[in-house]
Amino acid sequence: EVQLAESGGGLVQAGGSLRLSCAASGFTFDDYGVGWFRQAPGKEREGVGCINTSDGSTYFADSVKGRFTISSDNAKNTAYLQMNGLKPEDSAVYYCALGACGEVLTTFVYDYWGQGTQVTVSS
Repeated sequence: EVQLAESGGGLVQAGGSLRLSCAASGFTFDDYGVGWFRQAPGKEREGVGCINTSDGSTYFADSVKGRFTISSDNAKNTAYLQMNGLKPEDSAVYYCALGACGEVLTTFVYDYWGQGTQVTVSS
């Protein structure tokens, strides 16, 4: 059974940093892309970025470019979302997902999802 579990969310002041982790089990990690998405109250789920675990290539939404990075440790079946320079508008539930990582960040190409972790950025 494929399982994804996010951790590392919390409350941080604007300008601060957080690192989210996505621990995966039940499959071979480096055969997939790992995407990060977020959803704020009343808004649609939007793509933040993704990583192709086979070669480490990454893609990011314009809203987070230069502030967020994604990495993976295939031996640990874990991906990371490093978030720096956080803004109040980054507040959302953050999800990791397993699927096809590419330039277009869409939920439609991701088959497995974690339950999410809350990130709140205070002003």
